[in-house]
Amino acid sequence: MQALILAGGEGTRLRPLTSTVPKPVVPLVDRPFLTYMLEWLHRHGVDDVILSCGFLADGVRTVLGDGSDLGIRLQYVEEPEPLGTGGALKFAEDLLRERFFMLNGDVLTDMNLTAQLQQHERTGARATLALASVEDPSRYGLVRLNADDSVKEFLEKPGPEQIDTNLINAGAYVLDRDTLTSMPPAGRRFSIEREVFPLLVGHGLFGYRAEGYWLDIGTPAGYLQATYDILECNVETEVGRRLSEAGLTLAEDGQVDGRLVAPAIAGAGCQVAHGAIVGGRAVLGDRVSVGEGSHIEGSVLLDGTQVGAHTTVSDSIVGRAVTIGDNCHIHGGVVIGDNVRIGSENILAAGARIFPGVELPEGAIKF
Repeated sequence: MQALILAGGEGTRLRPLTSTVPKPVVPLVDRPFLTYMLEWLHRHGVDDVILSCGFLADGVRTVLGDGSDLGIRLQYVEEPEPLGTGGALKFAEDLLRERFFMLNGDVLTDMNLTAQLQQHERTGARATLALASVEDPSRYGLVRLNADDSVKEFLEKPGPEQIDTNLINAGAYVLDRDTLTSMPPAGRRFSIEREVFPLLVGHGLFGYRAEGYWLDIGTPAGYLQATYDILECNVETEVGRRLSEAGLTLAEDGQVDGRLVAPAIAGAGCQVAHGAIVGGRAVLGDRVSVGEGSHIEGSVLLDGTQVGAHTTVSDSIVGRAVTIGDNCHIHGGVVIGDNVRIGSENILAAGARIFPGVELPEGAIKF
């Protein structure tokens, strides 16, 4: 089976993490994010993946390679300019088989693609959309189904009196190649969700009521929630399996004189000083050092970051090779880009974003 993954966006919602790293290969727990999607696809029999890239495409190719390590064939197509979901699909048309999956590259999920494909074949559909149930459907466009699970209509930005379903588009489709024949020509920007699917209503468009985990990780809040859910094994992943077998704490070769509180991961070469606490729900990349008496909780610190003594980092994301001084307090959804230097006695909070290479002197910010 074949899959097309749309991963051409610039990841503006995740800046400054994506200021220097392409969104598909931003580290999530212990591996590039898109690796989770590739592993998930492979579990459902997908052996040929086309990755539609745009911004920083060479960086994606350098990290992910040809897919052989994951048991798949990974091909790349690079859009000359952003073409939208439909335009990206049409641009890759020459590489597509008669039936394939099409996927939004911003999603972490373990839903059953095999069952979705089986329903597609059973109903004789031309296109089958995976639909996720959400607690607050007012934030999304909704999908209404008929009794036979064919799509009845799409409802954008519903008012409270219009909400009679909680099913939303989950960004995973089974498509037959003939759906491309009625699309605009390659090179034009258009949306498959807004300009193609509505025209297929009544003409072979079905919805698959997906079960399992589903999350859009395209924001800092989504990224942190995905991290927590992987650590707590709320979504099926390879790293979750390893964590579960290890009692929810993993530490590679390094020196941990402080404490790791489950669930937590410390990468290769990490140093956790006496009196320091890492966890719960914390991830340290490779070669991260945490000073004496410091506490890292509900946060991600990427490779090479150094934290001084008696500093707290909670519910935040810290990029690569960041230096944080003594007696700092960083909390409340802060996102720090690569190679930032933060002097001692700084307090960052309330979702502050510090872009790559910035240097904050001692005591410069106290939210």
